[in-house]
Amino acid sequence: MSDRSTDAIHAGAQSPRPEGAVVTPIYQASNYEYHGEGYHDVGYARLSNTPNHRVLGERIAALEGTEDALALASGMAAISGTLLTLLSAGDHILAQDTLYGGTTGLLAHDLPRFGISHSVIDPQDPASWADAVTPATRAMYVETLTNPLCQVADLEAVADFARERGLITIIDNTFASPINFRPAEIGFDLVIESCTKYMNGHNDVIAGSVAGRADLVRRIKLFNDHLGGSLDPHAAFLLERGMKTLDVRVRRQTESATRIARLLEDHPGVTTVHYPGLESHAQHERAARMFDGFGGMMAFEVAGGVERAEAFLAALTIPTVAASLGGAESLIVRPAAAVHSGLTPEERERSGVTEGLIRFSVGLEAADDLIADLEAALERVPAAASG
Repeated sequence: MSDRSTDAIHAGAQSPRPEGAVVTPIYQASNYEYHGEGYHDVGYARLSNTPNHRVLGERIAALEGTEDALALASGMAAISGTLLTLLSAGDHILAQDTLYGGTTGLLAHDLPRFGISHSVIDPQDPASWADAVTPATRAMYVETLTNPLCQVADLEAVADFARERGLITIIDNTFASPINFRPAEIGFDLVIESCTKYMNGHNDVIAGSVAGRADLVRRIKLFNDHLGGSLDPHAAFLLERGMKTLDVRVRRQTESATRIARLLEDHPGVTTVHYPGLESHAQHERAARMFDGFGGMMAFEVAGGVERAEAFLAALTIPTVAASLGGAESLIVRPAAAVHSGLTPEERERSGVTEGLIRFSVGLEAADDLIADLEAALERVPAAASG
């Protein structure tokens, strides 16, 4: 199967179907009969090899276009498990300058305790990357669309640069999902998803995945067996169920987000909109060339700074102010107060995360209803801010 909407429903499905069940049952068992397997392949839920895990692994690999995939307990479990598998004391990694706050914290504050260092690179300036490489450099880490500014790195140059130097490439594809972009097709070795977001799409599961070369995924699985970041079978069942509508959800959210971004760009109460589907976006041409869609994520600044931004959020009636993204419900948040609050003000400033920046995850509500709510909130902001 090659069509992603078909793969999202059928790839990896059990055959024959257990007891004829149309959907994969929840295998709520911690262990399974022993048949002489080696330690890492004994039937045990912590080893991520239950039937629920196997179906997910094959389905995610099909969607990402990779040899193998592993479902884990969270996006951060996938990120930390991958980096700790590939890097040892004394190793060095190149990392994009604007990353998810949790990833930045891991690189800056946690990995140095294990003797692992990193250098920040400008993803728009490939000519500068060679100066950051050291004899200890082992990998490059980037995001498809940065959180929250939706910047698009020169991803093709990243893949080429790393290949020439024997570096492993790792990319967080959460904002795009495999519906809009499949990094393995341009040469990335490992693709990470926070499956909590678009892959599941219903704001009711915490999960993550790493997909890529079979030898690398196997190494990550073996190390994760000791870290213990395995996905619960019931969460695996919910993730598989959510993935069945991944294609239709992402396409609907992309369509709505494009309309909303254009509205906000033209609104006098908004100063800046960060959305790759806008011609004004600095990497619009690159995104249009590489992606199948621009996604449902955007960030924008309401004129008037942080107080007016907070007043705007309070005036909304449909989007929920919450820190996650990619679900059926529209979610909106001020990153400096939530998802990037773990960074210092200086780190946020370097990342372009201003105090008044708003991140918006467009859900599956009617676009006309969302637009009306946004317009009404912008109209109410002056009174709310001054009162």
